[in-house]
Amino acid sequence: MGEVFHSGKFSHGKQVGQLEAALADYTGARHVIGVNSGTDALVLLLRACGVRPGDGVLVPAYSFFATASAVVLAGGTPQFVDIDPQTYAMDPVALEAAVTPRSRFVMPVHLFHTMADMAAVTAVARQHGLTVVEDSAEAIGMRRRGVHAGLHGVGGVLSFFPSKTLGALGDAGAVLTDDPEVAATVAALRHHGRTGRTLNNFPAISTESALPGANSKMDDIQAAVLLAKLSLLEDHIVRRAELADAYTARLRDAPGIVRLPRTTAGTADDRDVYYVYLIETEHRDALVDHLDRHGIGTEVYYPVPLPHQPALAHLGHRQGEFRHAEAAARHAVALPFHPGLRSDDLDRVCDTIRSFLAGTRTTA
Repeated sequence: MGEVFHSGKFSHGKQVGQLEAALADYTGARHVIGVNSGTDALVLLLRACGVRPGDGVLVPAYSFFATASAVVLAGGTPQFVDIDPQTYAMDPVALEAAVTPRSRFVMPVHLFHTMADMAAVTAVARQHGLTVVEDSAEAIGMRRRGVHAGLHGVGGVLSFFPSKTLGALGDAGAVLTDDPEVAATVAALRHHGRTGRTLNNFPAISTESALPGANSKMDDIQAAVLLAKLSLLEDHIVRRAELADAYTARLRDAPGIVRLPRTTAGTADDRDVYYVYLIETEHRDALVDHLDRHGIGTEVYYPVPLPHQPALAHLGHRQGEFRHAEAAARHAVALPFHPGLRSDDLDRVCDTIRSFLAGTRTTA
């Protein structure tokens, strides 16, 4: 950060270039393009992949709103797919049924701790001529068959929102791709559509704009923070796995819990990474209130499925269309989870949960 202040180049400079190179080395991506948020990364990636007005983009019905809003902002139309209740990712069988003549893209989301079934998703995409773009915002470190999340299709994204597994001190994001044309287009779009080398090249601010781009440059202070934290990432991923195992051991037989996380990594080349630890219970809202009264924070992911968001009401979806997504929206809650948690912290959280659920069962 001292170097940033000394240089006077606070955006789109040397630190951003160093971070892009470090992330390329970590993920195996041929190209990494730093931008100012994970949401912008999705929008610019979709635009670079050629989304046209009205193009159908198949997305899961259960995800953060940016999954759907990025499609709209890029000019496409979200087409929703129900989820696999074990992974919270789009169900490949439901995906096959959701394809229409308007569908041109499919954008699976890797949520919480595991990846979508990319082998099955890409098989459906090949059959129907769909372009695969990944919302891998939460998935740094996740791999299938040795391939990092975001690199199973044309490209993917990373979010560095402060709560993420690798988090900045504010908003930041990146696009991952092996396609040089997509990379060049994203790089232009992030800086007002200017082509050529603009990163750490101040005179390029006066060059012509070849595309209607955006102001989505990454701040160098965020890049400096992320570079420092990247050296701790693997240790943090290991610690997160230990915490997830400890939570599961404490809650495995707790009454009233519908579902605990389950890994889907099948071989040594597969890797899940716990971003959050999510449980499901039929008493979710009451449990959240109970934990809050005991000074224990939680986060509800996501109380309104994407097809039922008010901003997308014009798409005309009805309650009951996406059974598994709607069930997750009613039951899912994330527990306190970060590498600094201690064993006694987990004991306190789990003892409070178990006592509440036992009381609920007795009352019932």
